[in-house]
Amino acid sequence: MISNSPEAEKLKELGNEQFKLSNFPKAIELYTAAVEKAAGNQRLVCLSNRAFAHIKMENYGLAIIDADEILKEDSGFIKAYYRKGSAYLLLGKFDDARKEFKRADTLTSGKDADIQAKLKQIKQAIYEREFAKSIERPDESSEPIDINDIFVEQGYDGPRIDKDISEVTPEWCENLMNHYKDQKKLHKKYAVMILQKVGEILKSQQNVVEYDVPKDLEFTVCGDTHGQFFDLLNIFKINGNPSVKRPYLFNGDFVDRGSWSVEVMMTLFAWKVCNPDIMHLTRGNHESRNMNKLYGFEGEVKHKYDDKVYELFQTVFNYLPLAYTLSKQVMVVHGGLFSNDGVTISELQKLNRFREIPEGGPMADMLWSDPIKQNGRHPSKRGISISFGPDIAHKFLNENGLSLLVRSHEMKDQGYEVEADGRVITIFSAPNYCDQMKNKGAFIIFKGGEMKPKFIQFDAVEHPKLPPMAYARNYGMFM
Repeated sequence: MISNSPEAEKLKELGNEQFKLSNFPKAIELYTAAVEKAAGNQRLVCLSNRAFAHIKMENYGLAIIDADEILKEDSGFIKAYYRKGSAYLLLGKFDDARKEFKRADTLTSGKDADIQAKLKQIKQAIYEREFAKSIERPDESSEPIDINDIFVEQGYDGPRIDKDISEVTPEWCENLMNHYKDQKKLHKKYAVMILQKVGEILKSQQNVVEYDVPKDLEFTVCGDTHGQFFDLLNIFKINGNPSVKRPYLFNGDFVDRGSWSVEVMMTLFAWKVCNPDIMHLTRGNHESRNMNKLYGFEGEVKHKYDDKVYELFQTVFNYLPLAYTLSKQVMVVHGGLFSNDGVTISELQKLNRFREIPEGGPMADMLWSDPIKQNGRHPSKRGISISFGPDIAHKFLNENGLSLLVRSHEMKDQGYEVEADGRVITIFSAPNYCDQMKNKGAFIIFKGGEMKPKFIQFDAVEHPKLPPMAYARNYGMFM
């Protein structure tokens, strides 16, 4: 019998303490040190704890790798199947998740209530997925909604559109934000009108929108906002509302996690309808049906509106551009770069983006990949797409005549990170992510003619007492 290492045990306990404080990166560091010093079952426990911390960090691919390493040594380690199943579940890979939870269920002789509940939830999710496929429209669009059939109650006191969409002015958008700030809802009729119009605008845009920033104009790029509406308001308070002199680009992941995703999305869409040139939007990996089912947006829309409005959101998400180039110098994309060399902007313009996000290929890479410090391409820590090194970034940028890649997709303690010799920037605009990560938010200002990034950091602001993922299904998100 292999005896436990006191040093490894101490490191594991320190990791547990950091885990309880939601300092998951530090917990992972301590668990890794413990794994290196432990042996036997003690090592497997440390790997399991690290897998749990990876799940908290949304590093689902790394959690699966840890679970597989455990199972190589002990095929009866129940928590390894649980961790692996959880990672697949949170990726929306329900069939793979069911397989892992079934193995755990067999090992517990069907007596673990939590595992049984997970299997029941997965069964329902698979049923809903197959039902949705059976009624799917061939053109990926939602069933049309006739606004003339929607009655506005006499007591409604929010922003109105009495005649046509041209009434959505800057003043209208400001009224909408104040209405939301008072925790009131935009009437369904006007929400549908905004969604229908913004869908028309977005559908007409290129996959990679080519935008020239006028000389001396300040162009603001924001990262993930994830339903943190009150932090979005703070961005506008710090930097000014969208205007001809101060346009914005929000780089995907507007929804999920935070419990005001409808308010974030409708605010950004309203500004886009107000003037398409002052609000620019790209798609993130969370603008998708699978993610929305798991992380709260589906439940939120159906709570605040109904199934038809949710389907309209999904149609609009499929119209969102995949990336921007700014003044032929900067590429802005939610995730990152590609599984293969030789990808060009002109080739990206030919992709069919009017669809759900696929599990592989260039479109998936654009929304899911991440930079890594080591050169080359590596398996994704998330379990989808790849991680790409500085050499990959340099090669892509040089071949496409670009100087800088701006991407989002990852929480950063300071709200941003610069790597690859200054040629790759991650920007993240959801401070104190999920009310627990204690990170700053940040955005970038580019001045036309110079196109040098200027970083503005900000802290989280108070919000009403509604927890993150208040509308999410109980898939055990914080397992």
